[in-house]
This record gives sequence, C-alpha cells and structure tokens, in this order.
Amino acid sequence: MSPLPPRTRRRGPLTAPVRAARRLGEIRRTQLVTTYGVGAMIAVENESFMVRGIDSWDTSEAVTVVEPRLAQQLGVSGFRLPPAPDPTRARDGVRATRFPLVYSCPQCGSLAPFQRFNSPAGKAECSLCSEDLVPSRFVVACENGHLDDFPYWHWVHRGTGRPSGGSCGGSLSLRTEGSTASLRGVVVSCSCGVDPVSMEGAFRRKALKDLGLSCTGRLPWLKDEPHEPCGLRPRTLQRGSSSVWFPVVHSALSIPPWSEGLAKLVSRYYDKLKDASPESIRGFLEVEGVLRKHPEYSADEVVDLVDQWRQAGAVDEGRAEGQSQSLREKIYRDEYDTLRRAYPEREDAEHQDFVCEPPISSVLPLTRSHGIEQVMLLHRLREVRALESFTRVDEPSMADAPSRRARISRTPQNWLPAMEVSGEGVFVRLDEERLRAWEQAPGPVSRARRVRENHQRLLEDRAGSADAAPRSPATPRYLLLHSLAHVLINEWSLDGGYPAAALRERLYVDKDMAGILIYTATSDSAGSLGGIVAQGEPDRLAAGLRAALQRAGWCSNDPLCMESESSGADGLDLAACHACLLLPETSCENNNILLDRAALVGTPDGRTAGFFEATGF
Repeated sequence: MSPLPPRTRRRGPLTAPVRAARRLGEIRRTQLVTTYGVGAMIAVENESFMVRGIDSWDTSEAVTVVEPRLAQQLGVSGFRLPPAPDPTRARDGVRATRFPLVYSCPQCGSLAPFQRFNSPAGKAECSLCSEDLVPSRFVVACENGHLDDFPYWHWVHRGTGRPSGGSCGGSLSLRTEGSTASLRGVVVSCSCGVDPVSMEGAFRRKALKDLGLSCTGRLPWLKDEPHEPCGLRPRTLQRGSSSVWFPVVHSALSIPPWSEGLAKLVSRYYDKLKDASPESIRGFLEVEGVLRKHPEYSADEVVDLVDQWRQAGAVDEGRAEGQSQSLREKIYRDEYDTLRRAYPEREDAEHQDFVCEPPISSVLPLTRSHGIEQVMLLHRLREVRALESFTRVDEPSMADAPSRRARISRTPQNWLPAMEVSGEGVFVRLDEERLRAWEQAPGPVSRARRVRENHQRLLEDRAGSADAAPRSPATPRYLLLHSLAHVLINEWSLDGGYPAAALRERLYVDKDMAGILIYTATSDSAGSLGGIVAQGEPDRLAAGLRAALQRAGWCSNDPLCMESESSGADGLDLAACHACLLLPETSCENNNILLDRAALVGTPDGRTAGFFEATGF
C-alpha cells in the first residue's frame, strides 16, 4: 500500500465554499433546559463548545408544549421541546459555537487562539506537533452573565509597564509542571522575554481588578451580538465550574381543568391551531376527523379553548417583575387548592394528566401522633419546566436585577425551550392549628429570625436597595416544611429504592398554606413505577417519618452542626449540612438554603422545641 501523501499546511484565508454545519455530538433534550442550555459550555472530546441562542435553533419541526398558566407567568405564547437532531441533516438541531477560543498544545506549549493552530478540518490538532489541543481551563465572567477568555497576555505582563492589548510582539506558551497539582504548577510565559508567571492568585476576587481590567461585556452565545457596556469587575472561573452557568428554570404542574378532557385533546394539535382562524380550525378538525373520534366535544368548544389559551399566553411587554412574581404565587396557590381535592382516575384516563386520591386507610393516627392533617397520593402528574434565562458567578435569586439574568436570544421570542415530565408523588399537609401554636414559640421564632436577617441582607445587596428587595420567606413555617421535605426525600431514597436526585420537592408555604409535594422528577423509568405512591400510605408514611426523624435527631457533624450560628452558602442555613439535610441541587427548589434540622427535632438544650419533638419519634 502506498504511503499517504503528507498533509500540507493551510496558508492564508479559506477560499473553498462554506461547508455544511459540522455535527458535534448529541445530548438529551432535557439537558438543554437543565444542564447544557443556552450559554453553557459542553466538552466534546478534546474541544469545548457553547450552546447558541434559541433564535439560531431550527424549530421548524419542534414539538409544542402547552401549559397556559406557566406561559402567562413568563409572558410567552407557548413552549417548545428543544429540536431533535436529524442524522441525515447536519444543519438541523441546536447550534453551538466554539468557546473558549484560546487553546494550548501539550507538546510544544503554544497558547493562542484556536485559528492560529491551523488545525485540519473537523479536528482540534496542532499543525506542527500533530497533538490534540487542549481548550483553556480558565475563563472570566461577571455577575451580569458576560463571559470571555482569560486575559493571559495581561496576566503574564503585569507589572512590566508594557502597553495593553498584547502588542509586545511575542507569543505565549503554557506548561504544566508535575511537581504540584496546584495553580502554582500552571506557568504562562511569553517569548518577548518577561519572566514566566504561574496562575496562582488568578482566582482572587481582585485579581483582574489589580490588572486594571473591566468586563468586556461579551456575549459569545449570541451570534454577531455587539459587546454590552458593563462596569463590573470580572471573576476568574474554571471552565468546568458550576458557577459558569446557573439555569433560571420555572415550572408548573398540569392541573384540572387544563390537564384533562378537551384541554388535553386540544394540546396535541395546539401548535397547528394557535395561529389559525375559527374557520380554519373547523376545517382542520373535519379533515383530521378529531371530532368523529371524540363526539363528546364540539368545534365551537375547541375554537373557544384555543382563543382562551391565546389570551392567556399573550406576550405582555410591559409586565413588571412584581407582576410575574404574583402570577407565580397564583400558580402555587391553584396547585395547593387542587392537591387538597380528590381527582380519581376516569374511564378516559388516556387524556388525564392528573390523578389524585386519598389513601385507602385513615390518616387520623398520623394527625394525632405527628400533626399531619392530610395525605394525598398522586398516581399521575405532569410537570412543565421552562428555561427563561441564566446567571453566572452567583446562583439565581428572587432579588436578581434584570441585567443579571442573561438573555437566551438576540431579540425577544414568543416561545421558550421547555421539557415535560410525567410521574407520581405524595402531597402532605400539616395540621394548621398545631402548626400555628408551634411557630409562635420563642425558640422557632428566634432561630428563623437569624436566617431571615442574613437572607434579607443578601436580597437587598443583589437588588441594589432595601426598597427593591423582596421579603425573605424565611419563617419558622418555611424552615420546618423545607426541612421536612428534605428528610423525607433522604429516607425514601433509602427505603423506596429511588436515587435522591430522582425525587424533587415542591413547597406550598404561606400564612394559610402548609404543604409539601414530593414527586419523581425524572423522565426515565424511575418516573412512574409506583414506589413513591406506596410510601404515602399512612402506615408506611408513619414508619418512614419516624425513621427520618430519628436520623435527623443526630448528625455525624454534631454538636457543631446543631450548635452552628449559621451554615451553608451566605449563612442561610442553621443546623443543616451534607451529612444530614442537604440534597442534590436538582431535588431542592431553593438551592439548599433556608433549612434547619432543629425545626423538626428541637435543640438538645431544650431552648427550641421541634414540631415533631412531642411525638418521641
């Protein structure tokens, strides 16, 4: 066999016609909402890419997801599943762009933008060494969501008096010394003759401020979008750090009447009917034979329902943040009221997304022993989760200014990417009378006040002023219900065979709400096997609750955990740590904050009585 001809190095700009988009790989649709959404980086073999804005996605065949209540809250007309790639058409699916742009060669040490390596098409390879390139480990980001490459040139030339902008004429190189695993072993040098500098100290909060650098306002996930003015100081982050991308996801349960009957039927065809006239809707129903299969409904009812959904999902450009928050509260209020009522499975269960029934046996023993007023078993539920935006550096907060939530498209779109999961769950409501007596006691009030003051300071800092900050929800009732949800999830993950990350909490807490919903939060086979519903039967719930409270009574980090004045991120927890209460981030709807184990079992010194302390576990 003759040897392959030597590869020639490309010189000058490309003159060949533009090729079809390169297919980089595949990820699950759900990951485009929760893990690898717009603005997030994805490692593909030895390369790194960033998901581009939704206005660049090919949604011509995307499936419409209908949830009018959530659409009204977010000010869009509807939701769409992220497009699925077509193996025969590389242009289909979700677009991505290369980021970071700076790569290094592990053989020769060259550190430069990717284009300068002159890699072969479809590869990330050094043309001189034929070694796979390595994307930069470090990026810089600010609290407004902007992201850029780490300024290596400024870092290595700091204190030398060189002009800014990389005009020394030299070329950068990076090497990793094997003597240490710390940043001291990552050394950057320049051929212009300056002394090599390690990356030690690059993660200090003022590291880039000392270089005189401000945020560049770059939005690499939005194609051709100009840099935004930004006066913040950027922070150095690891490319794979979770702080680089925090999704802002909103969700709603499909509850009656939107989850059954005519609404369930129309949702199948809503993407084709939402822009149609009444005459066109009637024609579509006749051609498709929809009403012949479902004679219990009429064309007028379909037309009226489509019109109602249009109005509910109409985009309101002038909506204030407070109005969106009030709509979110209404969503939770409607769900709470619905969960308290029975909705048994009907004959047309095929079109029923919500089945909620009380347990067969009485919950009266639970009420007497543990103060649990009501238990409802959700044999079937549907949840829609939509990606609205994302943040960087700091996790999302209810007090985030609009500028701190990054856009996911260049221009506003009338839709958002969403996913829907079906599963099961258990709703638990506490005895209001007993709860009111407990939450007014000095001990729970004092402990909740400490958490609330820390949380309120954080909210005011992020909002910019005390007047613009929302009120912290940290009350004795909230700490109790949130902690109860966590111990039950931990217990059911052991007793029911579910991984904790497959379960999720939903908190219904207000002056006249005191309930928690624990449900399956995954779209795979762990979603609806019946294991969670079985845990809600009163006998098993009583046994599981006793075991959970016994575990909560003592933590392996006690007495430090129980006696801590504050713990967790920004001091927003009390007696809570990874050994007792904290859950995987996907399971907690409030980022593992506002937790206190003492609200359940009390403190050893007796100053704070736990809600369940009188039961003796």
